Amino acid sequence: MPTSAFPVDYQHLFHSLPENFLLIAPNAEATIVDNTDSHVAVSLKSREEAIGKAFFEAYPATDEQSAAVIRESHEHVRRYLEPHTMPLIRYDLERPTEQGGGLEELYWEATHYPILNAQGELQFILQRTQNVTEQYRARLEAEQAQQALAESQDRMHFALESVPILVWTANLSGERDYFNTRWLQYTGRSMEEQLNGNWVHALHPDDVPRVQQQWQQSVTTGQPYQVEYRLRRADGQYRWVLMHGLPRFNAEGQITMWVGGGTDIHDQKKLVEELLETNEQQAALSDQSYQALQLAEQQRATFYNLFMQTPALICILRGPEHRFEFVNPEYQKMFPHRQLTGLTVAEALPEVIEQGFIDLLDKVYTTGETFNGKEHEIMLDRDGSGQLQRSYLNFTYQLFTEGDQKAGITVFAFDVTDLVLARQALENRGSDAQ
Repeated sequence: MPTSAFPVDYQHLFHSLPENFLLIAPNAEATIVDNTDSHVAVSLKSREEAIGKAFFEAYPATDEQSAAVIRESHEHVRRYLEPHTMPLIRYDLERPTEQGGGLEELYWEATHYPILNAQGELQFILQRTQNVTEQYRARLEAEQAQQALAESQDRMHFALESVPILVWTANLSGERDYFNTRWLQYTGRSMEEQLNGNWVHALHPDDVPRVQQQWQQSVTTGQPYQVEYRLRRADGQYRWVLMHGLPRFNAEGQITMWVGGGTDIHDQKKLVEELLETNEQQAALSDQSYQALQLAEQQRATFYNLFMQTPALICILRGPEHRFEFVNPEYQKMFPHRQLTGLTVAEALPEVIEQGFIDLLDKVYTTGETFNGKEHEIMLDRDGSGQLQRSYLNFTYQLFTEGDQKAGITVFAFDVTDLVLARQALENRGSDAQ
C-alpha cells in the first residue's frame, strides 16, 4: 500500500521522540525553532516560553565560560557542517514556581548535528542533550571516597616509616621488597643494597644459614616467623635483634605478602648473658636489670603511642572470653556511647553475637588460624539509638601468645563503609542506565 495512504504529523512525531532534542536556527542568535517533549521536561521551561527566542534568552547560561563552550560548538557546526560534541558543562536551570523556584545545579553533555537542505546548505542545528548530573555527582563521590582511602593508606605508610622499629615486607615467594627508613638508617645500606636477597649480607656470617633456614620454613608453611640474629649496624658493630614476620592472607586464604618488624635487643641479651655468667655482680646487675626494664617500658610506651595514633581500628581481646584489654581511639569512635575496656565482646557488643563474630573469634582462638575479612558487612548500634546501621570492614583477627601459651586476639581493621557504598551506588546507576 502506498506510504501516502498514512499521512504523518511530523511535528507531533518530533515532539514525541524519546530524546532531549532542541531544533535551532543557524543564525547567530541561534533562535529556538522547536523541541521535543522530553527536552521540555528536562529544561524546566514550557515550549511556548522558548520557541522564537534566542538561545541564551530562552536558556540563560550559568556563566560566560559555559556560554562560550556552547557558542563554539554552534560555530563549529556552521563552519564545518559536521556534528560536534561539547565537553561536560554546568548549566543551571530555573525551577518552576510550583517546584520551589530558584536555580538547580545541573551538568550536561550535548552534541550538535547539522540538518542540511537538498542543496547541502545548513538549514537547522539539532541539539541532543543528556542530563548527567547524577552520574557526575556519583563519580565525584567515588573519587572523594577513593581519595580518602588513599590518604588513609598514606597515613599508614607514614606511620610505618616513622615507627622506631625495623620494618620490612616480602612477596609471596619470600623475596624481601621493602625496608623502612629506620632499617636503612640502622644498617647504613641503601634500598638497592637490601633487595634481591642482599639483605642477608648485613647479618653476621655465622647466623646466615640458620636465619635463611627458618625464613624458608615460614615461607613454605605459612607459619609466623620469629628469629634472633646479629645485624651489622651502620657503625660496623654486630648487634642482636629480635625479628617477627606474619603472612597476609586474601579472602581465599592465600598468602599475598609478608610483613615483619624487629627491635634491637642487644643490651637486654647481653644483660641476660652476664646474669648467667656470674653471681658476683648482683649489685651492678640489679641496676642494669632496672635499666633494661626501663628500656622495655619505654619501648612498650612507644608501641602504645603508635597504636593510639594509627588511623586504623585496633584492639586487644584477652583470653578465651575475648575481653577488651586495649582499645585505640579510632576503634572507640565507632562506639562513642559504650564502655568497651574490661567487658567481653558479647557484653559490650551483643548485636554481633547472632552475626557470627563471636564464633569467628572462638575459631581463631582455638585453631590459631588468622582470619581476614574483606568488605565484611556488620550491623552495629553506632549512636546508642538502638537502631542497627550497616557498616563494612576490612579486618584481621590474629592470635597472640605469651610464654608459648594462648593469650588472646589482636584486631586490626579499616572502616571502608563509604568506599563500598560509593561503589555500589555507581554499579546501581550503571545497571539503571543499561
